[in-house]
Amino acid sequence: MARLSVLIADGNPVIRAGLAALLRTAEDLDVIAQAGDGREALSLTRRHAPDVILLDVRMPGVDGISALPHLVQLAPVLMLTYSREAEIICEALLLGAGGYLVHGEFTADDLLRAVRDAPLGRPHFTPTAASALLTELRSSSHPQRVVAQSSERMHNSVVFGLSSREVEIMDLIASGMSNQRIAAACFISEKTVKNHINRIFAKLQSATRSEAIARWLGTARPGVTGHG
Repeated sequence: MARLSVLIADGNPVIRAGLAALLRTAEDLDVIAQAGDGREALSLTRRHAPDVILLDVRMPGVDGISALPHLVQLAPVLMLTYSREAEIICEALLLGAGGYLVHGEFTADDLLRAVRDAPLGRPHFTPTAASALLTELRSSSHPQRVVAQSSERMHNSVVFGLSSREVEIMDLIASGMSNQRIAAACFISEKTVKNHINRIFAKLQSATRSEAIARWLGTARPGVTGHG
């Protein structure tokens, strides 16, 4: 049986140790690294190239949701957390998580099976996560609205001439994130964020955050001045 390497990212060292001990009982699993936050998880993932990442949501510094978009580009990610909020579960899945397990809702065998299935693209969900996902699917009764919003965003990025990084940062601004949170999510300094924002505001012909958001979301036309 091929051996799988696993990286555990959790802010609680006791939980990390417990998970590592459990995974090491399986002959086909190797715990190659442990991280205490999202930034360390990304650094260790780049260094060790694990087959699977177990990722907590709430961690000090860079949290799991902020690190997730970067980690999924490097390895399959399985969320393993106490976070039960439907909004967080859906966000994690939209960002590329390959499953969502809530502590207290799975057995040791469930976890081992989920880890083995992650590289094969077979998602695993505990009851809370499955319920949240089902509720979200049932409430998404206007898919055409989502398509329209995506089309509008793509149109605006072309019209305003934003780079892919500027599009990413503008989306985070529109979601209400502070410069500090944007810096953490993008793994860049706050000074770099401010430089990007200055260029974005110039391209959007906006003087304030609210004005830039209005232009970006299509509620104001480019070329129309206004300061607030």
